[in-house]
Amino acid sequence: MIHEKTYNALEIETKHGAVIVEGPILSEQIADLVFHEDLIAFRAPAQQHKAIIEIAKLPEGRIIIVRDQQTIVGYCTFLYPDPLERWSKGKMEDLIELGAIEVIPKFRGTGVGKTLLRVSMMDDAMEDYITITTEYYWHWDLKGTGLNVWEYRKVMEKMMQAGGLEYFATDDPEISSHPANCLMAKIGSRVNNKSIQQFDQLRFMNRFMY
Repeated sequence: MIHEKTYNALEIETKHGAVIVEGPILSEQIADLVFHEDLIAFRAPAQQHKAIIEIAKLPEGRIIIVRDQQTIVGYCTFLYPDPLERWSKGKMEDLIELGAIEVIPKFRGTGVGKTLLRVSMMDDAMEDYITITTEYYWHWDLKGTGLNVWEYRKVMEKMMQAGGLEYFATDDPEISSHPANCLMAKIGSRVNNKSIQQFDQLRFMNRFMY
């Protein structure tokens, strides 16, 4: 499968000034930018900066960023699912995962998260993919936002819906372990029926286990 990546960008006004939401961007460009010290949801900022540089080098890897001048203040990543996850078991070339999305606290609630998803889906090549995201409440900043799990999930759902992702049922044990966890996905308009059936089988792998 040819992994085409077409750059798109939107400038949006926030109460903290204008920011650029852009991507997919090249690993060299990411390396040249400052990675904000408040981007700490997944690992230490320096490590996460290095991680997204590496993802951008992958044939299927896509990084969309929120840029305030020369500083990355938000980002999302798209890549093939982790080899240890069930979503990689079908070895599907047209299934890609929204692996991480993060915005610094200062810019939360300004619409930049939704814009990250919109810019991601502006690339026509995304119509060739099933795009999935797995939402786990233990990754959410409940303390920092003051929201409970259900309020936070509603925020996450609205943000994902901006990119056309919607709720899909699954029997995945980790997702099923808490009712706030969920699988969301967008099936691109050019994805064939065979891939859709394969995705359905991955969603319900425990169906015939007794």
